[in-house]
Amino acid sequence: MPKLTHRYLESLTTQDCGEKVRDEGGLYGKIRPGTEGRISVTFYYRYRFDGKIKEFTCGTWPSDSLASIRLTRDTTRLKVAQGIDPVDEKKILKHQNELQIATLLSEIDVKRDDALTVQDLFDTWLTDGVRRKDGNAVLIRSFSADVLPTIGATRIVDLTEHDLRRILRALVARGVNRTAVTVRNNLKQMFSWAGKRQPWRRLLANGSPIDLIDIEQILSPEYDINKFRDRVLSADEIRELYAALQRLRNEHELQANKRYGPQPIEPTTELAIWIMLSTMCRVGELSVARWENVSFDRSEWFIPKTDVKGKYGSLTVYLSAFTLNQFRQLHRITGNSLWCFPSRLREDHIDTKSIAKQIGDRQVQFKKSRDGGPRQQMLNRPHDNFLVLGQGKHGAWTPHDLRRTGATMMQALGVSLDVIDRCQNHVLAGSKVRRHYLHHEYAEEKKAAWEMLGKRINVILGAQPQPH
Repeated sequence: MPKLTHRYLESLTTQDCGEKVRDEGGLYGKIRPGTEGRISVTFYYRYRFDGKIKEFTCGTWPSDSLASIRLTRDTTRLKVAQGIDPVDEKKILKHQNELQIATLLSEIDVKRDDALTVQDLFDTWLTDGVRRKDGNAVLIRSFSADVLPTIGATRIVDLTEHDLRRILRALVARGVNRTAVTVRNNLKQMFSWAGKRQPWRRLLANGSPIDLIDIEQILSPEYDINKFRDRVLSADEIRELYAALQRLRNEHELQANKRYGPQPIEPTTELAIWIMLSTMCRVGELSVARWENVSFDRSEWFIPKTDVKGKYGSLTVYLSAFTLNQFRQLHRITGNSLWCFPSRLREDHIDTKSIAKQIGDRQVQFKKSRDGGPRQQMLNRPHDNFLVLGQGKHGAWTPHDLRRTGATMMQALGVSLDVIDRCQNHVLAGSKVRRHYLHHEYAEEKKAAWEMLGKRINVILGAQPQPH
């Protein structure tokens, strides 16, 4: 059989497609159409192995030269002579290569996963593992302030209980035991979520480091982890609070340059204090209140379900004469807005933390910086102790303490606990069936209770109808 030549192959045209060309030594080629009107020839070596006729691909001309194609044929023929099936060998090599590639990719994945940090875990958890009502805003602030600056860049595989213990001890050193407990709980939730999912589960093969920490061994000895906050303002402290607010206003009015010296609390915040005390509402519910839900004719404030903590039920607050007066004064200030407490640009309500921050800024003796020392003054924020009550003997007071104080005053006035719970919009105890069928609104009872509370506050303040 004549030996194929390069010139012969170049003479082939598309009209030859489908034909075969043969070379010596069991090599033949199939002519196929190529690109741009050209042709290509794929060559095969035909051989017998274990009584079967088989073919092995030796290359394609013109991408492969005739010389390389013939070399592949010769190599293949030698393997057959040695009892090696080239086709089976090719399959084995392909499989080995695939295994090698898979192993390398797995090693790359492991190295990439080993580099994952606490920041990576937190970001993933925020996206896939936790969704709180505030859009995780408080969670992000907490981790950004107290956790990530310290261990955010630490690899998960390198993280130890000692790293987490240092964070919690730093919080306790600042005197914020409750924050330490909250951070511990958040870390526990995050690592619990991670421990059930890859790649975090592999990275935590030795267990979650937060599980090795006994928080009670870190907290201050005098802090009771099981004790709920029970601060209640006394009648004397309520009078002292009114006098302090009035003194701030008076001193400010007497200043020649009102940019200097003690600044009064925002008038809207002052009114919010008396509304919270006399209605026992939550500060968050009041912060988002709309004027469309306040009726001066009916002396009512409607709190929709969407504004209620837990969103378990709306509440109609029957405004006492005292509370109605506060809302009227507030309306003179913000009545041209949709919101009872608008933001500075009046496009939205104030931040739900705003009122608490304003009150806390006037009790700085109870605040500490991150190094445990006194808190430094913040830009454009007051920094004094004008609202410290009872010489600070009972600690700081917060907006939520006003809610507790109002409830305690109602109790002292003889209002039943059942009615107090309804005024506070608590989820009532008892079976779901009972709550489902008993729908008496207790409107008259609640109206009477709020009115009694308003009158009691007026008496405490010296029967002054306008604390502002």
